[in-house]
Amino acid sequence: METWVAFVTEVGFPIAVTFYLLHRIEGKLNDLIESIHGLPDRMK
Repeated sequence: METWVAFVTEVGFPIAVTFYLLHRIEGKLNDLIESIHGLPDRMK
């Protein structure tokens, strides 16, 4: 049982942080993609 607790402590936290950061970056990436797609219209 102690092995599982140590495993979750060592691996679970980095996984949770990674998913949180990916979730935050996703919105910013979508905004960037929309801006890039809108560039040809702005160049005219």
